[in-house]
Amino acid sequence: MDHTAVLALFDRDMREGARPDGPGARVERVGGVVRQTAAAHGWNGVVWSALEEADADAAVAEQIAHFTGLGREFEWKLYGHDLPADLGRRLVAAGFTPGPDETLMIAEVARLALDTEPPEGVRVVSVTDRAGVDLVARVHEKAFGTDASRLHRDLLDRLAADPGTAVAVLALAGDEPVSAARLELVPGARFAGLWGGGTVRDWRGRGVYRALVAHRARVAADRGCRHLQVDASDLSRPILERLGFAALTTTTPHVYVP
Repeated sequence: MDHTAVLALFDRDMREGARPDGPGARVERVGGVVRQTAAAHGWNGVVWSALEEADADAAVAEQIAHFTGLGREFEWKLYGHDLPADLGRRLVAAGFTPGPDETLMIAEVARLALDTEPPEGVRVVSVTDRAGVDLVARVHEKAFGTDASRLHRDLLDRLAADPGTAVAVLALAGDEPVSAARLELVPGARFAGLWGGGTVRDWRGRGVYRALVAHRARVAADRGCRHLQVDASDLSRPILERLGFAALTTTTPHVYVP
């Protein structure tokens, strides 16, 4: 993989040329910023920016005014190669709270090792109804220790509007959900996103997460996707590297709460 070329393609296709990621969301370019505005339980934020030192602070203030005017918490997805180089410091000075650094990892679907199966006694199933969404939210809360009500509403909206754009999967040990994850497919995009992979504590280290990555990659391959992208934590990065993903840059969420 030509890392520089693929990162440029990702920036052009998934950030500057971003498409709405759910029902009711809209994407617009305002000056040097591309942002998505969605319902309160959807994802609101800045996906791309091309700013200079002279105009960065004004652009940040403009996004704060836009989203706070709607009463929306929002995220500025800051990547390691975004300019100006001190944009992260400027966001913090404007009132944003940075989250943990993650690694943008990308793989060519055709080159991935996709023969991984779940451990004995575990099966992977697709989520197709409200009961399945309930289980995904339950796993999310147990795995990450965070409230999953917004995720729950967003998945229900997607299932009702266009179930093909977000594929949620569960790993079940018997009837007990032990891991959950999502594959997001934006029509017309060359990249599919792997999101929300979380495993409850007692089942970590047994290959469940790896199996869910392989399962979603097979679905993406069947849908004709060329690349997969993940915002990987330090825990998931080694697993993804063994499967064939490459680290291209960092990404740090900066969240603004009105």
